[in-house]
Amino acid sequence: MGNMDGKAVEDLSTTEIHQWYKKFMTECPSGQLTLHEFKQFFGLKNLSPASTAYVEQMFSVFDMNKDGYIDFMEYVAALSLVLKGKVEQKLRWYFKLYDVDGNGCIDRGELLNIIKAIRAISGSKDATSAEDFTNMIFDKIDLNGDGELSLEEFMNGVQKDDLLLEILTRSLDLSDVVRMIQNDGKLPETSTSDGDKGQVN
Repeated sequence: MGNMDGKAVEDLSTTEIHQWYKKFMTECPSGQLTLHEFKQFFGLKNLSPASTAYVEQMFSVFDMNKDGYIDFMEYVAALSLVLKGKVEQKLRWYFKLYDVDGNGCIDRGELLNIIKAIRAISGSKDATSAEDFTNMIFDKIDLNGDGELSLEEFMNGVQKDDLLLEILTRSLDLSDVVRMIQNDGKLPETSTSDGDKGQVN
């Protein structure tokens, strides 16, 4: 089950947990979600290599005890943290997600790949290129100029910059996922005419 943030989980209503459990057990009767099932669960298919790597990293962060599966408690803990956790808790979670090689620092390459993957999955058409956005983040918060962001630099830098905080929070906005759970696996009407594209949001 791994370490969970009790407060975030306690903030969930019984109805929310029931809906999440119903969706989870419908998609995954064994109670253990594999990476393949995780992609199906969120309607992620035909992804680019960068997007696939991002999804694999997200799966790894959800899989708190590193047994290769996401059980229901890991799933609830991760979703509730992202949806209802305090800013500092979310930033720690984001840092873990961006730190692909797990060395305790985020370098430009890791951040760039994650940003590209997030944009590909969400279908985002930002005016700023992924490269420029990555450079902007490093220019703002890489205080010692070593080309890597430590957890401390990341936490302090993002919390002091409202724009960065808003962008990072939006990049992991799982409200579509919650709406899918509440609508029994169907995305809201806005996406239905886009075919497969709508399922990747």
